[in-house]
Amino acid sequence: MSADQAIHFFLYQGCLIRVPSHLLVPKAGSLLLARHLPLREGDLVLDLGTGAGFIGILTARRGHRVVATDVVPACAEWTRVNALLNGIADRLEVRSGDLFAPVKDDTFDLIAANPPQMPTPPDREWGDAQSRADNGGPDGWAVLERIIHEAPAHLKPQGRLVFTLFGFLGERRALDSLTSAGLAPQILAREEQAFPRLARERLDQIRSVDFEGVLGPGRPTTCPRLVLCGRKE
Repeated sequence: MSADQAIHFFLYQGCLIRVPSHLLVPKAGSLLLARHLPLREGDLVLDLGTGAGFIGILTARRGHRVVATDVVPACAEWTRVNALLNGIADRLEVRSGDLFAPVKDDTFDLIAANPPQMPTPPDREWGDAQSRADNGGPDGWAVLERIIHEAPAHLKPQGRLVFTLFGFLGERRALDSLTSAGLAPQILAREEQAFPRLARERLDQIRSVDFEGVLGPGRPTTCPRLVLCGRKE
């Protein structure tokens, strides 16, 4: 880290996260997910796309064993730092790599993800860490679809995949995708959140993929955000 690089501190339920300025602090989707994690006693948890480690560290602090992964090496390194800072490094293992690649044949009771899902025109695709944390391909589903269809191979019997979803990506599409992947779908939570700043900049792109007509006319000030769960039978 350079001498002039800033560090953000994020405090939530006694969990302290340090985030360098070139990465993203936990946002509304991560907080929504944190409030609705369907944890059971003894769960082995995969925090998929951990960022700076917020969900994984919060879950480990609740007594669970966690594996946290991220494709961005800096995110993996800062998650290790934050695990030490929060005194749970013995319960949280960090691995670097793309989605499920770092866990190979491992299986889990719960897989948690707040994946990149902002609809992104091809000319807006950037490779820096902050962009990769948001960009979900032209319709927002590039990462989501991979997660849904690759997750069953990494779930134990009765294991659950839980993830967030912008409502304008399509609630019915998400439920159908879970079903087609062999997972029993359920909506765990729904709340109206402020319309994201980045979404305002990409409103035309978002409207072009809002096939379920979630957004009304004019300039939206809010949009629904959901937490969905798919259970393996």
